[in-house]
Amino acid sequence: MDRAQFAANQWAKERPEIDTAPMLTLGRLAELAQRIMAERLEPFFTEHNLHPGEFDVLATLRRSGKPYALTPTQLYEATMVSSGGMTNRIDRLQKAGLVERQRNPEDRRGVIVVLTTEGFDKVEMMLPLHVENQTRIIASLSSAELDTLNALTQKLISGLEEKKST
Repeated sequence: MDRAQFAANQWAKERPEIDTAPMLTLGRLAELAQRIMAERLEPFFTEHNLHPGEFDVLATLRRSGKPYALTPTQLYEATMVSSGGMTNRIDRLQKAGLVERQRNPEDRRGVIVVLTTEGFDKVEMMLPLHVENQTRIIASLSSAELDTLNALTQKLISGLEEKKST
């Protein structure tokens, strides 16, 4: 029995009139996200001397296409972190020589964050290994189950977005 089921069972006993299905689902999603990060993703990134969020910045720059450059605002919007958190990530990556800040040619007051050759090489080397790691994480699901899970999680995200806009 997983922790979410244990908690739901206790609530069902103490408050049988409460529908514990949402608690069960969201508890499992939360535990799953926490365990994947702690047991599978963080160790992988640590092995490559990065934090998960730093890889996210490098990957976001790489997938943006040439010239592999974005403003700090574009980066934090693409990675869903605060501007302060993004500044810290950029600082660490710049110190490691993986990105550099340059004047924004479209806005003389602003800067762009550019992937260095070393940063490009690092993300290129890590990406296939990262995808292999992700593949191992989801290996217990069939292709059909994965399609269903993707559709359901997309539906949940869409539902949250609809609630936010109303």
